[in-house]
Order: sequence, then structure tokens, then C-alpha cells
Amino acid sequence: MFWIFTYGLLYIPIFGCAFTDNECYVTSKEFFYHEGDVTIGAFFPLHIFYTGNKIPDKFLPYNFKDYHIQYKFKNYKFVLALVFAIEEINRNPHLLPNTTIGYDIYNIPYTEKNILYHAFIWHTGKINFFPNCDCGHKRKSPAILTGPSWSTSAHIGTFLQLYKIPQLTFGPFDSILSERGQFNSLYQMAPKDTSLSLAIVFLMLHFRWYWVGLILPDDHRGIQILSDLRENMESHGICIAFLKMISGTWNAFSNALWKNMETIEESSANVIVIYGDIISVQGLMRHIAQLLVTWKVWVLSSSWDVDTHSDYFMVESFHGSLIFSHHHEEMVEFMNFVQTVNPYKYPEDNYLPKFWFLFFKCSFSKFDCQLLENCQPNASLDLLPRHLFDLAMSEEGYNIYNAVYAVAYSLHEMNLQQIQTQPYANGEEMVFSPWQLHPFLKNMIMKSHVRGQTLIQGGRNLDSMYDILNFWNFPSGLGLKVKVGTYSLSAPQGLQFSLCEQMIQWPTGFTKIPQSVCSEFCRPGFRKAAQEGKAVCCFHCIPCADNEISNDTDMDQCVKCPESHYGNSEKNHCLQKSVSFLAYEEPLGMALTITALCFSLLTAVVLVVFVKHRDTPIVKANNRSLSYILLSTLFICLLSSLLFIGQPNTTTCILQQTVFGILFTVALSTVLAKAITVVIAFKATVPARMVRWLMVSRAPNFIIPICTLIQLIICGIWLITSPPFVDQDTHVEHGHIIIVCNMGSTVAFHTVLGYLCSLALGSYTMAFLSRNLPDTFNEAKFLSFSMQVFLCVWITFLPVYHSTKGKVMVAMEVFCILASNIALLGLNFAPKCYIILLKPEKISRIDIRHTKHSRRNFHLNVVKN
Repeated sequence: MFWIFTYGLLYIPIFGCAFTDNECYVTSKEFFYHEGDVTIGAFFPLHIFYTGNKIPDKFLPYNFKDYHIQYKFKNYKFVLALVFAIEEINRNPHLLPNTTIGYDIYNIPYTEKNILYHAFIWHTGKINFFPNCDCGHKRKSPAILTGPSWSTSAHIGTFLQLYKIPQLTFGPFDSILSERGQFNSLYQMAPKDTSLSLAIVFLMLHFRWYWVGLILPDDHRGIQILSDLRENMESHGICIAFLKMISGTWNAFSNALWKNMETIEESSANVIVIYGDIISVQGLMRHIAQLLVTWKVWVLSSSWDVDTHSDYFMVESFHGSLIFSHHHEEMVEFMNFVQTVNPYKYPEDNYLPKFWFLFFKCSFSKFDCQLLENCQPNASLDLLPRHLFDLAMSEEGYNIYNAVYAVAYSLHEMNLQQIQTQPYANGEEMVFSPWQLHPFLKNMIMKSHVRGQTLIQGGRNLDSMYDILNFWNFPSGLGLKVKVGTYSLSAPQGLQFSLCEQMIQWPTGFTKIPQSVCSEFCRPGFRKAAQEGKAVCCFHCIPCADNEISNDTDMDQCVKCPESHYGNSEKNHCLQKSVSFLAYEEPLGMALTITALCFSLLTAVVLVVFVKHRDTPIVKANNRSLSYILLSTLFICLLSSLLFIGQPNTTTCILQQTVFGILFTVALSTVLAKAITVVIAFKATVPARMVRWLMVSRAPNFIIPICTLIQLIICGIWLITSPPFVDQDTHVEHGHIIIVCNMGSTVAFHTVLGYLCSLALGSYTMAFLSRNLPDTFNEAKFLSFSMQVFLCVWITFLPVYHSTKGKVMVAMEVFCILASNIALLGLNFAPKCYIILLKPEKISRIDIRHTKHSRRNFHLNVVKN
């Protein structure tokens, strides 16, 4: 006996359960009551009997010899909530005056047969009863409280339905019990959990838990919550890592449960949602506690009593769990009431002596198991550790409290109606049948007279606010539930969910906020790419393309930057592009500007030299007026290249191509005129009339205006149809907007260029034909060579021009303009300047006037004039 008693004491820390073979301790009545004018019946799961070895009884079939009792001390708070509410009402002179309320409390057995057996005892008031007969039952019970299991309420409700007795359930709301056709005398005090799934999803989104496991009861409640969770999770991008439907018949040692736990433990999901009441999946909870699963975050529904499954280790599986509980106002009066409860104050209560015996070392009297000896004088329930007995009212306790007040207000209204319609004298007691209470009970609950503010409209319990509790149980045995947040569907948008992360203690397997994802978050600069054959939460991270960004984590698509912006190197932010063009200040623009100015100055110097030595034979040769025109044109053409440098505008864009085309036309037509002059002078073997007319009339000089006029017509058509305009190139240079001149019409531009090349080709042909003609100052060779360079420059220009963009393209055109100008200047005038300035003696030794070739005399006379 000593060892059995010691074994029972060792189980004290198992929150809510204790075992011993002490004779008084293991002897317990199935019911007790307290007298009143009316009594409220209540069915609470306060203790159960179990068998260890299942030794059959020889005399009683279907019974065992080795029965043991297990007390559900946690559920005793149901009794306290009931007694507290009744005493509060009895003290209220404005509610049911001259009428006292009593209680009739019955234990809920484990089997369905015994549940109905106790219901018959309550209804008849006799242990040996006859159905449909009250048999002298004197206590008037207007209503009965049942719970917390829906199945228990359903079994009792089936019986009470026969007599139309009001039944109020204090357990979690259940859709089956709300079927009015089957349970039209039943009222559920708990609010519906329709927004619980949304509250859980808000929690997942707050911590960015997108890979979550679900453990649900394998019944209608599990199917309903699964439907709600799946809908809300899918709409918010949360994936179900695994789904386990747990049968209520599985205990902690079931093989099926072990197999399921292997999947749960090995899952990559660090967050697991468990929904259900303590009856349906109690085996799972006990099994998790035994396995010490400290690397998972458990998200639990409000009906869980997680500290019921602790053990003797320092760490504990459910430490750090997050619990959703319906919000209720704190009731300090109840905590004060619990402090005053003792076996002497309530002698009819056969459970309080067990408390005092077990926790305060009292001894039972030898004559009566209700009496205690050797007790501490100040023994009280508030002295017990909170993990053993929490003074705060539980959620079921609030529902019981509300149910008692609903019945009391209903009786009060019915009493007032009876006084008005059928006054009774001489203090006659209230006479009624339980079914008469229904209309009043419905009105009272709908008017929300109860303190917990549970509201029913149209037969539907409306959702209340949820408290988010964090379970602190490290070291094991602490057992605190700390409020860390709230959720209210009716709150304004943005204020529905609130949470204080700093107050949360996480499971011991985590050193920081846990992550629960199938794939690591794609950081900014990357986008998600789905993995084939897997859930949408499983993906690869792919960098954004050029000029695209993602400035948040887990972006499905990258966002293209506007044309005026560009993506930074991390591809997480669009930066403003800087405006750029071929400026004078930058090295390339500065080099081209200096080159253009230097050679234009050089051209001016050459022109001055030629003007100063205009009477020398070398200047007179090949028509000095054409040389002046060519030098002047080259001077202006070199300066015109500066139009391409600096910030473009509409005027410069138009002038760039037209001035370039016209000036080069003048230059090339001048070269063509010089070449034709040489050919006419030297190729005419006989000075015929036509040749003489061409020389005398100076017909080659008309080539310049005619060729220029053609180019003017081409440029005019270009400007009328599709003129050049200022354009922005946002792609050629990263991070810059290049301001350039758009040609407007590429056909017109290539026509102008083609016309210039045709003039150059004609000039080259004429100069090539006269390259070997005899003359001291024949410049045909230099003309042909300069045209070769010109053609090479512009033929090379076309592919290079089309293969470059932005400032490089502009610089390339400027370079070609400068190169072709320098070629014309250098190849045509450098030799003559060399003779004029450095070798003047060559000019004086040559006597041009006395030659023996008449054809040459004729030519020189014409040219000099």
C-alpha cells in the first residue's frame, strides 16, 4: 500500500491527474448537489475509472476487478465557475428575489451507456428508476449544462430532447449541435470559430511562415476547419507541408500514431497547427510530450490544455507554443472566490477533500471521508503552483458563467410574466415546466445579458475576439500562458491583428524567430521560379534581367524600370539616369574640338599663304579661284563639325546634316571642277571649237552651283518630309540617357551621303585620267589620292556608324568629317605650301613662258587668266 501511495504522489506534477489507492481517496460519488429553490444540473468530466490489467470480474459481466480512479483536477474549475456564478446571483437582490439557485453536479463517465445512465439519475432523482417516471423527484431543474466534449452533449441532448429540457453546452462550438431539427432544445454558449482559420493565417503571414503542417481530428470538425484553413491559406500563398487526420481512438502507444509522428518530426515544416478538443486527439498530445519535440512551433486551438501533458524533464515539447483563445474580460472576483474555497465551506463537495489530502497533506477522518484532520489552517487553492492549478477562469469557465446567468435572467423574466398574468399569493413557489423556459432563454441570449458578451443572431453565434497566448514552460513545470497578441475580425482594417514579438518565448530548439519555408526567401533582386511538380511555396530564385528590379522578397515577377531610370547592380532599386551627350568638357569632345579648331586655323593660314602668293605660277596653276573656294569651304566645314559637339537641340540637329552635306558638296564639286579643268586643258589634241568654247567660257566653274543646287534640293525634301529631331537613347549606355540627333529619315541621310560619294567618285575618275599629263605643277595626282582617302573614310564610316550608338556614333561622324577635310587639305595644299614656303627657288628656275610645246603654252595661258 505504501508503494502504491508513493506512486500516486509522484504523479502530482502531471497537471490535472493523480493516482492513489488510499481508501477514501479512491472512493468518490458520481454526483453531489446543493439545495436551492431551483437547481441547475451540470455534467462535468471530473474523474474516470480505468483498468490496468483488465482482470474480469467473476460476478459482474463486462466489468473488471482492477479498476482505478483518475481525477481530472483541471476540470474542477468547471465546478468552481458554476458555484461562483450561482452564489453571485443568489446575492443579487435584483435578480430572482426570494428565489435561490442550487446545483446538481454529475460526473461524466467514459462510456456512452453510463452517460445516459447518469442522465436518467439526474432526471428521476433515483438510482433505481423507471423511464418516463419522475418517481418523486423533488428538485426543480430548469436547465442542464453539458460539455466540454460535443459527443457527450450530443448523447445527453438526445435524451433531453424527449422532455424539451433546455440544454446549454460550454464546450467548443460544434456545427452538429447547431442543427435545430435534431437539437432544438440545445444552446451553445461558445462562439463559432469561423474566423479562427483567418486568425491563424494572419499569424503565419506575420512571421512569414509559408510552409505549415496540419494535424486535425478525423471527424466533421476536422473536415470543416480544413476547408476553412485551405481556402484562407491558398489565398495568401501559404502551403500545406503535410496533413494528418488523427483518429480519436488512437492513444499514445498506437502504431498508427508512431508512424504519423515520424512524418511530422522529419518534415521540413517548423510550424505545425493542431486543431481539436482534448478528447479527440489527446493521445497525440501525450505522445508529442513523451518525444520531447523541441524543434517545432505548435499553433494550438483554444480548447487545448497543453500543460496537461508535461513530464519530468527540464525541457518540454510544448514550450513556446502559440494558443488561440477566445477573449474574455478578466474576472478578479472569481480569483478572490477561489481563494476562499475549502472543504469546510462546501461539505457536500466530495472532490475538495481529495485536493486537500493530495496537496496539503491532510488526512481523512476514520469515521467520514468528507472530514479532514491535521490540515494547515491557511490551506487554500491559491497556494498551489500555477502549473498545477491556475486561479484565472478558463474559457469553458466563462461559458459556464454565461450559461448560468442566461438561465437566471430567463427565470427572472418568466417569474415576472407569471406575476403579471397569474399572481400567486402567500409566497407560493414558482411553478413551471422546463420547456416553458425556451422562449425566455432564447431572448436572453440574443439580448446578450450575459457578462461574456456572447451574441447570437439568427441562430448563429457571432465570432468574438481572440487572445494569442504564448505557453511558457521552461523549465518544465512553469506552465504560464502569457497574452502576446490579439485578433478581431470586426476591428478596423489594419488593426485586426496585433502581436508583441518581444514577449514571445520560442521552443528551446530555436535561438531566434523560427522560419518555416519550403524554399529560402528570394531576396530583393531575384524573382521566384516554380519547381516543377512541387507546391507553389517551393521555388528557385532567379536574378532579375537587366534594367529590371525586385525591391521586396519573394517577388513573382521583376518590375521593369522606367525609361528614365535604370536598375542598380543589386537590381533592387531604380536609379535616375543621368543625361549625357558628346560634351566639350569630356576628353573625346575636347579632343575633337581641339582638332577641328587647329585644322580650321591651319586652313586659314594656308588660305592666307595662297592669297599672299597669288601671282606665283604654282598658285595660278589649276585655277586659283577654285583653290580659294576649296580652302574657304574646308575652313567652314571644319568649324561645322562643332555642331555635333555639345547638347543637341532642334536647330543644331537640323544644321548638322544639312550644313555637312552642302559644304562637302561644295568642296567635292570644286575638286571635280579642278579635275575637269586639267582634263580639258591637256586632253584636247586639237584646239577645236568646243574645247576652246569650254575654256573661254569657264564652263567648269558652273559645276559648283549645279552640284550644290542638287544637294540643296535633296536636303530641302529631307527637311520637309522628315527632318532630324532631338532624341534620347536610354539603352546604349547603362545608367545614362544619351541625347542625340535622330536622322528623321535614314533614306534621306544615305541619299545625301551617296550623292557625296558619287561626286567624290567622279572627281577621282577625272583626276585619275589626268594624273600622268606633263606639267610641272599638275595636281591631278594629289586630287586623285585625296579622293581615294575620302572614299575610304566614308565607305568605312557606314558599317561603323551603324554598329555604334550614342556618343560614339556622333564622335565617329565628327571624326570622318575631320578626316576627310584634313585629307583634302593636306593632300592638295601641303605640297604647294612646301614649295612656296620652303623651296621658293624651284619656282624661279622654271621658265614657263618659253616652252617649245605649243599645247602647254595654250593651256597655261588659259589657266592663268
